[in-house]
Amino acid sequence: MCADWKQGSRATRSWAARVPPARAFGAGVPRGTPCAPRPRLPPRHYCARCATTAQPASTGLRWTPAAGRVARRVARRVARASPAAQLCARASSAPAFARIDASTQATLRRLLAAYRTHRVGAHHFAGVEGYGHGDLGREVIDAVFASLFDCEQALVRPQFVSGTHAIAAALFGVLRPGDELLSVTGRPYDTLEEVIGLRRAHHQRAADTGSLRDFGISYRELDLSPLGLVQFDAIQAALRPQTRMVLVQRSCGYALRPSLAMHDIARIVQLVKHIRPDIVLFVDNCYGELVLDIEPTHPSVGADIVAGSLIKNCGGTIMPTGGYVAGKARYVKLAQNRMAAPGVEGAASMNLNKALLQGLFLSPQMVGEALKGALLVAQVMSDLGFHVSPAADAARSDIIQAVRLGERDKLIAFCRAVQRQSPVGAYILPEPGQTPGYGDEVIFADGTFVDGSTLELSADGPLREPYVVYAQGGTHWTHWALVLEDALQEMGLAYSPPCRSRAALAAQASSMGPSDSQSKRKCMCATVHIRSEHIRPTLRLLIDTRPARMHWSIEHAPRAQALANLTCVPRVGHSLQRLPCVE
Repeated sequence: MCADWKQGSRATRSWAARVPPARAFGAGVPRGTPCAPRPRLPPRHYCARCATTAQPASTGLRWTPAAGRVARRVARRVARASPAAQLCARASSAPAFARIDASTQATLRRLLAAYRTHRVGAHHFAGVEGYGHGDLGREVIDAVFASLFDCEQALVRPQFVSGTHAIAAALFGVLRPGDELLSVTGRPYDTLEEVIGLRRAHHQRAADTGSLRDFGISYRELDLSPLGLVQFDAIQAALRPQTRMVLVQRSCGYALRPSLAMHDIARIVQLVKHIRPDIVLFVDNCYGELVLDIEPTHPSVGADIVAGSLIKNCGGTIMPTGGYVAGKARYVKLAQNRMAAPGVEGAASMNLNKALLQGLFLSPQMVGEALKGALLVAQVMSDLGFHVSPAADAARSDIIQAVRLGERDKLIAFCRAVQRQSPVGAYILPEPGQTPGYGDEVIFADGTFVDGSTLELSADGPLREPYVVYAQGGTHWTHWALVLEDALQEMGLAYSPPCRSRAALAAQASSMGPSDSQSKRKCMCATVHIRSEHIRPTLRLLIDTRPARMHWSIEHAPRAQALANLTCVPRVGHSLQRLPCVE
């Protein structure tokens, strides 16, 4: 460092600190000006991170503040960080993020292979009109979907108005009067209740609504266990001679249960096919596409037919409408006949081929961002004591994150925060109301570019006990940090990443030897305020610059015990030294 900088006045140093980075490194700096500060640290040095370790009871630790410009600069950066930035800093180091990125890359590799195999080109972007004969784009899209889903045939059409419409086409196409539909995952999603005939719509007074039951197709369901799991042992007894189709709903829907993992679906298929090979296994695949490396139609799983929406995962936030049916060719053909009419080849693509191909290409990335956002929501809300499903460290098979808020007002407040942080309609105040397809009042927060697109940031929930909000989507996971910052303030909650209790720390230290404590290191994002008269002077910088809403503390204890059991070790402008333990 030059003498001009070390001995310059406060005004001179202040001016140099305001020099933009490009000038600070000498680009365009006039001759004779004071020496510019050193290059800024990489962003990772600004994160409030700390290593977590359990030390044996005989070890003493003491904080020593790092000196110089680096410590002051880092402290200022941390102090200026918003709660949303602090949440992002904490979550970005989670090992699950790396796993999600690896899964996204694997899915993208499969997708690119399908695009290459079927020679997707610019000539496939053109649409056709009228009857839709000779639509090259439609044909290649069906082929790409079939390759991606590892199945015989796919029916991908913008004429499907929703995922429910695609599911209904498959149900009505395959089932015949006298057949029975058996759901082994409990009550299906609310919008399917009217399709099956479990209830009438609010505006329907007549008993005959055109449901499956009106066509003489019966329905039964196998309840889930008290933990929300499939009762595999009861499947064999539930099958009857008239059972023609077994329905499996992959996502949780509006139920507070775990979404089905792929091995659970494979087990259901194996059990049913072993008893009745003629039964059709149908999977409602909404919200689950491209989350895992394979789909339910993969030969290792064995589902006969699946259906879903193009304004969810497979649309990549680009496709404005549509749905798909994929699986074995004979069942897909029956669904196509129901969507249009027997003998009708297809339908006009209405110049949406390019949007569909582009949206499908973007979908792995968007699904990955949605999974990261769901993980962030799960971590923050579980730290605040709310029940979340799935848990932050649990495996995921769809993009939905359920949070049991327990109160009507909190559910409404959360959804309103989502709406305020949305790019479209942020000025709108969501209110609960009756919605077509739902039996209860539902509140929706979906300030999305495509109406109903759940791959974009959105949240919703029925106004019934236990008042669960279902959050999903997001084109970038950091968007959820902004939502959480707003939602927690709206609900009157303050978030502090948890620091383990003294009792838990003492129990861990007593049960672990020196070798174990060194091997079980974890990474957290936090700063620590230790209340101890012995070491308060050494923590002055940290205490003065800790960001708002972030308070971690360990209650006062004998110095040897409190310091030996310390687990949160800040790295914000401080270094850690081991010293002999002194009582």
